Amino acid sequence: MPRYAVLLRGINVGKAKRIAMADLRELLTDLGYTAVRTHLNSGNAVVTGPEADPAEQAARIEAAIEAKAGFSSRTVVLTAEHVGEIVAAHPFTEVADNGSRMMVHVLAAPPDPALVAEHDPVALDPEWTRRGDRVFYQWCPDGLLEAPPVGGYAEKHLGVAVTTRNWNTMSKLAELLTPAGTTTPPA
Repeated sequence: MPRYAVLLRGINVGKAKRIAMADLRELLTDLGYTAVRTHLNSGNAVVTGPEADPAEQAARIEAAIEAKAGFSSRTVVLTAEHVGEIVAAHPFTEVADNGSRMMVHVLAAPPDPALVAEHDPVALDPEWTRRGDRVFYQWCPDGLLEAPPVGGYAEKHLGVAVTTRNWNTMSKLAELLTPAGTTTPPA
């Protein structure tokens, strides 16, 4: 069965939208996922589940969170293969020496190419931002708060929900999705 990364946006930040990771694991298990494992307290999980469209899975998870936890949280589901591709395509390996300052802005769906041409988020930070497959990579040498808001701009102008993870988290998710004894996530 395929493996997936589940990325919840905006949970456990401040006092709103709080969910314990044990409750998230239970929720995902109740939805039929197995081998559920969470990473950190910020809405990252890896699961095994039936082969299904990641967007449909995200909608199911969002609905379950709303029903059980009483709040909405935009959810992005990525295949293990896609996570592996995101990690392999890191464009700033020569300079990005701090994983907490290397950001991956993950888009919930592919953006309209015409909108990208008109409102390219790379233009906000052309030296340190690159486009990937449903992601924008951004190296933030002075920290995310000092960097141009690529993720927010992309969401506003491309009409697609965006959730951001730092490189440490993306690398760990790829590792958790990789079967023992191999070096890449399953296809």
